[in-house]
Amino acid sequence: MTDVTTKGYFTATTERDISTGDMVLNIGPQHPSTHGVLRVVVRLDGERVVEAEPVLGYMHRAFEKLAEQRSAMQNTALFNRLDWISGFCNEVPYCIACEKLAGIEVPKRARVQRVILFELTRLASHSLFCGVFGLELGALTAPMYGYRDREYALDLLEMVTGQRMHTNWSRIGGVKEDFPEGFYERVPAILEYYRTRVEQWLGFLIDNDVFVERTRGIGTLPQDVALEYGVSGPNLRASGVAIDARKEEEYLGYAEYDFDIPVGEYGDCFDRYVQRVREMWESCNIIEQALEDLGPGPINTGVGRTFKVPAGEIYIRAEGPRGETGYYLISNGGREPYRLKIRTGSFSNISVLPYLLKNIYVPDIVAILGSLDFVVGDVDR
Repeated sequence: MTDVTTKGYFTATTERDISTGDMVLNIGPQHPSTHGVLRVVVRLDGERVVEAEPVLGYMHRAFEKLAEQRSAMQNTALFNRLDWISGFCNEVPYCIACEKLAGIEVPKRARVQRVILFELTRLASHSLFCGVFGLELGALTAPMYGYRDREYALDLLEMVTGQRMHTNWSRIGGVKEDFPEGFYERVPAILEYYRTRVEQWLGFLIDNDVFVERTRGIGTLPQDVALEYGVSGPNLRASGVAIDARKEEEYLGYAEYDFDIPVGEYGDCFDRYVQRVREMWESCNIIEQALEDLGPGPINTGVGRTFKVPAGEIYIRAEGPRGETGYYLISNGGREPYRLKIRTGSFSNISVLPYLLKNIYVPDIVAILGSLDFVVGDVDR
């Protein structure tokens, strides 16, 4: 029998026996199991996925065009909401792009403070992933632990910025204000707590037979395929590719810190989980070194609200919790960016879904989606 699917999905004509029972199934768009309003259209042969295609655009955020209608200084608040799980990590590379074009040298104290909050945000993000990924596989205790662990990093972020998620603390030329009294005394104990939790996370689900069966060998992503699709961040490193913008790019003085780039072996759901847990340990090491490197000095160069980015174009990339975050900024010398293109980790990471979701079984769909740790707000820019 000849079959042609409709509405633009799986337009290829296929020859098959009528008894196969192929059907088209919509996964989403609903928020909990698809990390936002993501729709995945899958064609099934019984319980086996024959084809899968992610369908984007349900959020209609238009961040890049919104940024072109706002001044350079206003956009830091806007970009916090790109990936709401790691807001601070979105605003920093944008500020760096403006500073590079303007030739602004950010004071060292401000750079170090940015590093500390950047890594605290990574700890909060990865803690949430550990819990939520367990929940998506049926472990009801895991999210309780994940949310609890995330609170410690959010407490520090709130102490500094007044906000738990949308921090809006980085400024072009530095940071909004200095760390408050009592901040430094709280950090060492929290870092020690996270190191303990890393060891517990590695044993909590890894020693669970059900978790291992649901993740080991599921959603394997080879290195060459990951690179072809533009996968970045922990998902790429879990496939054994040691690429980290913190090591390759000169920003925030990361080159001055001693930390490893852990990598996985098989690139499956299991490795993607372990990858993020191991990266939490390295974030603790970076924060510890940054605290020792935090000397006295100014925290801002005094850039005002009427600041205009000099004419030119630049691309800046940074290592966010969900992968490479890049800003391609074009300025004509006005108060607003002339053009802005944002490269988010989540968008490129879910582009590999047609490969990962092929020839698997229906229960594995949610496991693979969860292991990629994407945020749909980070996709629909």
